[in-house]
Amino acid sequence: MTSKSTSKSTPENKGTAQLTAAMVLSGTLGIFVVESGASPFNVVFFRVLFGALALGAYVVARGWFRGHGFTPRKFGLAVLGGVFIVFNWVLLFQSYENTSISVATVVYHTQPFYVVLLGALLFRERLTAAKAGWIVVAFAGLILVSGIRPADFTGGDTTYLLGIGQALLAALLYGLSTLVTKRITGVRPHLIALVQVLVGIPLLLPFADFGAMRGTGAGWGWLVGLGLIHTGLMYVLMYSAYAKLPTAKIAVLAFTYPAVAMVADWAVYGHHIGLVQALGVPLIVAASLKVTLAKAMPAKAMPAKPAQVTLPTTAPAPAAAPAPRTAAHAPEAASRPATPAASEV
Repeated sequence: MTSKSTSKSTPENKGTAQLTAAMVLSGTLGIFVVESGASPFNVVFFRVLFGALALGAYVVARGWFRGHGFTPRKFGLAVLGGVFIVFNWVLLFQSYENTSISVATVVYHTQPFYVVLLGALLFRERLTAAKAGWIVVAFAGLILVSGIRPADFTGGDTTYLLGIGQALLAALLYGLSTLVTKRITGVRPHLIALVQVLVGIPLLLPFADFGAMRGTGAGWGWLVGLGLIHTGLMYVLMYSAYAKLPTAKIAVLAFTYPAVAMVADWAVYGHHIGLVQALGVPLIVAASLKVTLAKAMPAKAMPAKPAQVTLPTTAPAPAAAPAPRTAAHAPEAASRPATPAASEV
């Protein structure tokens, strides 16, 4: 009986380790973006370029192009989802510059609520009073986390406010991509992801500034890492884990991503959210879990379906030395009001 129980739990344990590793990688995404020193459009262009090479090599090695399952309709949906995903990354990376990795990531993690609201609005999916209530709680937490003050709406510098808006719009595009991708059945998620990153290459080509890449130097290593590690490896780990885990565990482990992002932002750049902002984090976490688990209840016994998760090695820079693209954002400016670090008390 013991051996039977152990053998049954082994795939789930493996899936837990795989998804945890994928979410830890997600949490370091912002470090790679900032350290590359490239503009958001350039970052995303090279991410999809190197990511397509990594995912394409994996799919070829597994022989998944044969019997791929795409129809014209499914392929069109994958392309549309790719458009949403690519511009979602651009907006998120712009938000890193205008706020901080911590704030942008937590605000961006309101994605599940957009999925519920968009599903009710566009596809008339049922929105219960309980879900609506939790969404209200989540957005109350969002207001706290954002640290927005009345002066932001009247003052001359609206950079921070713009960054919050970019993170929210990125989450909205992610939600649209999720709803589109959910309607693609009978196709491996790796193939859908490959189509989505391939779409980004011609889509972003007009916006990429190759002249600005001269003298990038070590920044190329960070860009290659975004494609190979944060797109290729991370997607493979995620999709492998989804097949082994129940939805409830996936929902809980997903919060490893913002937690690691906040720790990484503090460790590398000295950015930290303030006490009042921190009060909003558990509100968003609790509401997200309630909404996600409520959606999963009817299909508790069924294996979890692969979901579109954004990508959507901590940089070796010391905490006191912000990267070039965040040099203008002191910890106080990026996380308002900032709580003094222990060493500053």
